[in-house]
Amino acid sequence: MTVIAIGADHAGYSLKEDLKAWLVSGGHQVLDFGTHSLESVDYPDFAGPVADAVTSGAAVRGVLVCGTGMGMAMAANKLDGVRAAVCLDPLMARMSREHNDANVLALGARLTEGRSAVEILQAWLETPFAGGRHVRRVEKLVALEHGHASAR
Repeated sequence: MTVIAIGADHAGYSLKEDLKAWLVSGGHQVLDFGTHSLESVDYPDFAGPVADAVTSGAAVRGVLVCGTGMGMAMAANKLDGVRAAVCLDPLMARMSREHNDANVLALGARLTEGRSAVEILQAWLETPFAGGRHVRRVEKLVALEHGHASAR
């Protein structure tokens, strides 16, 4: 069983609930960091705990949902070890995993309807990191998060 951390702001609440149900029905354990209603909230308050769960090892991967996915990805990417990717289709999801080893998926509830979001999430979960030449590139991302410009 894979542990997935999930979180959303008010704009992403309904889609988060749908994705959570899909994950549970697929045998995943879900750590839901909220929000738990449509009441207006601030996305960084939910991106942080999801990102923390991933970097601490409490969850294997994280899923964040807001209006566009961009705010959540920006907030999550502030934490060392997080590679959050906004994905609008299954191809972006696969590439974010294969090439960038993305460990957090950010979705935009205002841009992606339920069935498409499930297809994106499924592609993202099923795609492994390709390794090979991409390892060097991910290592350069890690160097950047520690304040070191990567050498060519």
